[in-house]
Amino acid sequence: MKVEELVRGNIKSLRPFSSARAEYTGDAKVLLDANESPYPTDYNRYPDPHQKELKEIIGSFLNIQTEEIILGNGSDEIIDLIVRTFCTPSHDRIRFIQPSFGMYEVVADINDVGKLAIQLDERFDLNVEACLSDQQSIDKLLFLCSPNNPTGNLLTEERVIDVIKGWKGLVIMDEAYIEYCERISLVHRLNEFKNLIVLQTFSKAMGGAGLRLGMGFAHAEVIQYLNKIKPPYNINSHTQIKAKTFLSQRDIINQRIERTILERVRVSEILSEIQGIERVFPSDTNFLLVRCREHLALYKFLCDAGIIVRDRSQLHGCQQCLRITIGQDKENDVLIDSVKKFYT
Repeated sequence: MKVEELVRGNIKSLRPFSSARAEYTGDAKVLLDANESPYPTDYNRYPDPHQKELKEIIGSFLNIQTEEIILGNGSDEIIDLIVRTFCTPSHDRIRFIQPSFGMYEVVADINDVGKLAIQLDERFDLNVEACLSDQQSIDKLLFLCSPNNPTGNLLTEERVIDVIKGWKGLVIMDEAYIEYCERISLVHRLNEFKNLIVLQTFSKAMGGAGLRLGMGFAHAEVIQYLNKIKPPYNINSHTQIKAKTFLSQRDIINQRIERTILERVRVSEILSEIQGIERVFPSDTNFLLVRCREHLALYKFLCDAGIIVRDRSQLHGCQQCLRITIGQDKENDVLIDSVKKFYT
């Protein structure tokens, strides 16, 4: 696969926006290039447009090169960049698994790109044949998610690898919940698969949802094309500073992950024993997919009690299901008590 052959023609020839500061490689003493206010506040200067220090820390942690990293305002921005770089509106098409994260489909709709949903099997696992069947030149991108949202399960790794090997375009693996499972990230196989893009985020296990910081990892040539259309200064100074702080606190984050996993097991076991809960699906994430009797009434009952969960019942294979995030111990106890009260 040649990456260049997948890129939109106008993106290949695009002359991207470039600031003087982005082009400068020395140690600047006087900044008179960007029409900023010269008077010090915490934010009177534009942020590093390349996020060099942050990428170096991330690259060191994951043992990859900074040229293989792109950062975005949440993974949503990176998903949008990928679609806009490789898919010509009103012509090309993406494929995505279903049920899964809804932004893949939304971004396709926003960019007037075709879409084809690949249904997961009865175990919410990949159907390799369906993913790879009848590939056409318009099929540029395939979006996967593992552990998957909202089902909570890992996709079988052998099936994922078979799909990556057999897909003629780019495969995007969304690993937003990878820290909550024992599987090693596919980031470590980027050198093996030039057509692979891996997405991760600060929004889940890292505890940085309010920062809106997503990470994309891919072959340097793919990242180079994505950077051509990335907005200048897209990651603000505060986010870059806080992200470096989070990365220096791995011990604390790991403790919180372990606690969340223990709570996930506890909540799953208790909910499974409540009459009216038909099934709690296995999870490798920080949430549970729960099939309930009278799920809409339960959803409203929880909302009235000030407890917000997610109704996922309209998604394929998720009939009568609510998605419940694992909170802190006391929050989980409130949820459990309310569910018991509803079914009493």
